[in-house]
Amino acid sequence: MFVDTHTHLYLSEFDGDRDEVIERAMKSRVEIMLLPNIDFSTVDDMLRLSTKYPGICLPMIGLHPGSVKENYMEELQLLLQWADKKEFYAIGEVGMDLYWDKTYLEEQKDAFAIQIHWARERKLPLVIHSREAFYEIFQVLEKELEAGQTGVFHSFTGGKEEVRKILEMDFYFGINGIASFKNSNLKEVILQIPPERLLLETDSPFLAPVPRRGRRNESSFLPYIADAVASVYGMGIEELSAITTKNAKQLFDLN
Repeated sequence: MFVDTHTHLYLSEFDGDRDEVIERAMKSRVEIMLLPNIDFSTVDDMLRLSTKYPGICLPMIGLHPGSVKENYMEELQLLLQWADKKEFYAIGEVGMDLYWDKTYLEEQKDAFAIQIHWARERKLPLVIHSREAFYEIFQVLEKELEAGQTGVFHSFTGGKEEVRKILEMDFYFGINGIASFKNSNLKEVILQIPPERLLLETDSPFLAPVPRRGRRNESSFLPYIADAVASVYGMGIEELSAITTKNAKQLFDLN
């Protein structure tokens, strides 16, 4: 079996065929799909999906850095009201994104720090978005993270130095369709990551892997990602599936 540790199946891109998408995923042996939240506006749709597919679609709670604006404290308070009402499997996705805009750099840092505290208080893993922001994220983690806290760097695209630091923190690496792209150097970096620290994800509807690149991504494409990653390690897809599924169950307490 496979676990898609990061998929936005509740988004509008799936409104026309969501049930069919989940059915295709399960036929592809993707038996668990973890749903990262974006902001308060996405909670209802995410929880509606997790209620319809209990044990299959598992929700997280958190404020995506791309949604951090002037009113971020208000957003966090609204999300905090949800945090103890329902069962969530992680605080995510959280972190920082400085790719498009650095206007809310300080707000992103503060929102990230607050949500690290949420994870510690609830004994939940962190699911970290880290686009063009490794330096700043490591700064916040070094200050706020406490012993025993862990999580995953979702959609990891760092280099060998980032791998070293993340391994020192006992975090995991979320690898998606980027690993299958011909122009990506991620395959070289993956060799620096022990398989026991690897998670598979689609980040659907984004980042569809080869041979589906350019299409809407979905969880049934996860075996393509697994095949690309397994070839890097020189192992079979069944072996990689067993390792990454065990990792996901351990991190997200799915046992």
